[in-house]
Amino acid sequence: MARSNFHTHSIYCDGRDTPAEMAEKAFSLGFGALGFSGHKDPAFSDCGMTPEKEAQYRRAVAALKARYAGRMEIYCGIEQDILAGRRDPAYDYAIGSVHWLEKDGMHLSVDWKAEKAKWNIETAYRGDPYAYAADYYAAVARVREVTACDIIGHFDLITKFEESCAFFDQQHPRYRAAVMEALEALGSPGTIFEINTGAMARGYRSTPYPALWILRELRQRRCAIMINSDCHDREKLDCGFDLARELALAAGFRETIVIRSGAFTAEAL
Repeated sequence: MARSNFHTHSIYCDGRDTPAEMAEKAFSLGFGALGFSGHKDPAFSDCGMTPEKEAQYRRAVAALKARYAGRMEIYCGIEQDILAGRRDPAYDYAIGSVHWLEKDGMHLSVDWKAEKAKWNIETAYRGDPYAYAADYYAAVARVREVTACDIIGHFDLITKFEESCAFFDQQHPRYRAAVMEALEALGSPGTIFEINTGAMARGYRSTPYPALWILRELRQRRCAIMINSDCHDREKLDCGFDLARELALAAGFRETIVIRSGAFTAEAL
């Protein structure tokens, strides 16, 4: 499997490094392609790009495309949050994600801190974690329709803190039902779901998203996968890729999707 990553954050949103630093590291690792995906978040979020930073981001990535031409492919993408609406078609691709839920006039972050997730469940959802999960997956079910994305981002992001704070029993009928309803909405043949190792890089999880049982469901539906690191730190550009590949193979996948010469292409795992 050739090394590439298409979920990459820089200083223009909530990443640590400049796009140039990211590209230099990717090239040193032998990447064939690197795609940037700055956050397009709703206005109330502190993690998204302001209009000024978005313009700077586009210019910086365009300069890298020219610099690495013929040596490494560079793409300018966007991670479009569902509450930020429809993606700009000028981007090379879009990852559609759910980072926030709207509940009773509040905006609830699902992946900021474990303490915040606990507050969401105990206060906003009156102690019912499965109602919380149901609303999350109902939002995920709509992410392609709302954002017009090419890739479904970190499908079960709501489980980010499960290894330290077990909020859900993933065998629970209500949890499974919520997941399956989202898969029914999104899981048509060829739909690209990312295997995302970002929570591994930041020490929250020892395995990627989505869970193996969900990957198996995706395989049964003839969906596609793309392995991404959700990188916020250039030293973690390929974090967890070997494990992600093992899980993909265990679920029955034999190919991963990459972007080559501007097109989504299947490559052997």
